[in-house]
Amino acid sequence: MFESVTIRALTSALDGLSQRQRAIADNIANVNTPNYHAKRVLFEDALAESVAEGSGVVAATTAESLEPTRLDGSNVNLDTETLSNIDTVLRYQFATQAIGGSFNGVRTALRTTS
Repeated sequence: MFESVTIRALTSALDGLSQRQRAIADNIANVNTPNYHAKRVLFEDALAESVAEGSGVVAATTAESLEPTRLDGSNVNLDTETLSNIDTVLRYQFATQAIGGSFNGVRTALRTTS
């Protein structure tokens, strides 16, 4: 149960989402830093492939954003970062609820067998 593909995939997703949250915070902190390029954390495609292969374990990767820069050389867009933050928070909440639901099922099963 605790080593199922689903649990491993959800754990990988939480790790990737945490890493993305840190990257978003760094991006927002550097919104006015000249020549700073935003970071993007990628893991969803690799996670989907890993689940299809039966593993569910991946490590997120961080890449520099290739979005166009402003006159000061920075490419951090506060609107983009805000929307990405909201999306990341919602995905994180969904994943934690999914893992919590799995453990609640185990807890219920243990109560009925005791």
